[in-house]
Amino acid sequence: MPTLNPYQKEITKVETQFCGRTLSLEVNRLAFQSKGAVTVTYGDTVVLGIANVKPEVAEGFDYFPLSVDYEERFYAAGRISGSRFMKREGRPSDEAILTGRLIDRPIRPLFPKGFRNETQVITTVLSLDPELGAEIPAMIAASAALSLTGAPFEGPIAGVRIGLDEDTNGNTLVEYPTNSMKADSKLDLFVAGTKDAIMMVEAGANEVSEEVMVKALIMAQQSIQPAIELQLKLKAALNIQPIEFELALPPEKVIQAVDTFLADKLGSNLIFTENRNRVDANAQLKLSFKAWLKKLEAESEEKINKSDYWDAFDTAIKKDIRTSILENGTRPDGRKPTDIRAITSEVGILPRTHGSTIFTRGETQAINVTTLAPLSYSQVVDGMTGEFERRFFHHYNMPGYASGEIKRLGGTNRRETGHGYLAERANAAVLPSKEDFPYTIRSVTEITSANGSTSMAATCSTCLSLMDAGVPITAPVSGIAMGLMMDESSGEYTILSDIMGPEDFSGDMDFKVAGTPKGITALQMDIKLKGLTTEILQNALQQAKVGRLHILEQMLKTLAEPKKELSPYAPRVVSVQINPEKIGALIGKGGENIQALTAETGTEIDINDDGVVTIASPDQEKIELAKQRIAELTEEPEVGKTYTGSVVKLMEFGAFVNILPGIDGLVHISNLSLDGSRVEKVEDVVKEDQEVTVKIIDLDERSGKISLKLVS
Repeated sequence: MPTLNPYQKEITKVETQFCGRTLSLEVNRLAFQSKGAVTVTYGDTVVLGIANVKPEVAEGFDYFPLSVDYEERFYAAGRISGSRFMKREGRPSDEAILTGRLIDRPIRPLFPKGFRNETQVITTVLSLDPELGAEIPAMIAASAALSLTGAPFEGPIAGVRIGLDEDTNGNTLVEYPTNSMKADSKLDLFVAGTKDAIMMVEAGANEVSEEVMVKALIMAQQSIQPAIELQLKLKAALNIQPIEFELALPPEKVIQAVDTFLADKLGSNLIFTENRNRVDANAQLKLSFKAWLKKLEAESEEKINKSDYWDAFDTAIKKDIRTSILENGTRPDGRKPTDIRAITSEVGILPRTHGSTIFTRGETQAINVTTLAPLSYSQVVDGMTGEFERRFFHHYNMPGYASGEIKRLGGTNRRETGHGYLAERANAAVLPSKEDFPYTIRSVTEITSANGSTSMAATCSTCLSLMDAGVPITAPVSGIAMGLMMDESSGEYTILSDIMGPEDFSGDMDFKVAGTPKGITALQMDIKLKGLTTEILQNALQQAKVGRLHILEQMLKTLAEPKKELSPYAPRVVSVQINPEKIGALIGKGGENIQALTAETGTEIDINDDGVVTIASPDQEKIELAKQRIAELTEEPEVGKTYTGSVVKLMEFGAFVNILPGIDGLVHISNLSLDGSRVEKVEDVVKEDQEVTVKIIDLDERSGKISLKLVS
């Protein structure tokens, strides 16, 4: 054991076997001034988890002020950033933001309603095993650190990835696949849960069936148990005592007063098929409540806490929606639990873009635009494990006006990053290979109206836009958001298809499912309960399948298959294979050949190390010209073939003639005569810079020497 200084407590370390490897948790070696600090080691991956909770209630917050951050460190993988200008880690990468969200989402519901003490969780990757990654150890580190603070965290939680391999025995589920294995897996499922239930699901898949997905969820729930038991063991060993705290909840007298005010104003009074009528009714109710509250304040002998009354108002509205659904099966817009809102879509709406669509479902609307470019436009991502390229990326934007609000425009937030990535994963599974479709593809979704599941609107609009752009996807994709209303006392529940804003606000689950007719391509689940059983998830998946196939049917009425032709404004990209040894000849000294070629033809030309040359231009004639010039610059000499070239050097024994770029051959003095007569001097027949026609009569492949005969 290491030597301790006087300020450190005795180091405690516990270990267990987790998914075939040793998982260890250690406290009191690092960050000993933090309330909760745990170092998690799994393989060669080491993550420091920190958690701190303020002892007092945070003033001015009407929500739980929890922040969860995942910090990447390039040194963890023995790397210095490849950027020429930035060597220090800066803004979190998209991957770091997504991992932070993975950790946050299962933790947040496990705190009691009304807990307002500011809470911070930070996980920092200190050492990275590139095959194991750091997401799972980081989640365990965050959970363990929170457990040591004594805060009212109803964990611990743990997470695991599940893969799906195809082998001679069919499909085999694999717990915690390595990153090398993930590359060939049909499924990348991340599940987080507690000892008794699943808290969060995130997945990308290659058309995996609902039945296989349920088996994977069951395996994940079983796989995380050793990591949960280890955290409980650590907490018991340290004898952690719960902290004292107060919940910011409305007093009972406030709840009763608000319930009395709302007694005859809820129920059928707020159920309207038309959203505008529903919005107006809710707005009028809020105005009435505001006036009542103002009168109450004027009549009260003591100052009242308005936030308590508004909290009670929101709670009553939620309760009313839940009661209507659970007891009567009636939703705020009058739909039944399995009903899908009206769907309309259009394609080709923007004349100069390569592909575009408007997708509208109920009051949620998304515009999506597809842009095509050569493969050289792929995004280079500089991550902890090295640089890698992305040829397909989806960006999601949702300004304030989408929900009728005034918000300042700013950078991309964590929610937009997460929603964009979900729609990207949903459609990535059906994209053609770069060999079949040598393009970089950028998809951008602009949410112009929001009332429930904008990420699934982004998924559907992306698919239609890709087809409008002529991207030959292997199957169409649609997505749906499922909700849940559950009576925790009785266990009775109702699953909702195509949830809208009020149902998301009042409900217990937001479960997004995307896929093709054949199977699932993406999943994302967040819940507000203390966890869900696999039985509920299985029922939700089956109901989601019916819903997403209905949505897909409506989409295909607009565009049944990818367009056969690209937009006239999209670049045409063709590939030409050349001998890799000819790359230098094509590029030329200092790039002079390739620069002259692109200037002459007006095309974009890229060359990889394997000799694959891609030519891009909206003009097919320019592409053909570029192909011709490339063929001339990289042509291989052939015996018996005639060439016209320039004499570059005279020698006593013959003349050297340049027959192809960078390739010279020798016309021996004995082959300079056209009529077979003897030639005394080379200068008598040819001169330097003279253009002549010659034929190859011999080619030594080993030495590369070429023998020529003068033809004219």
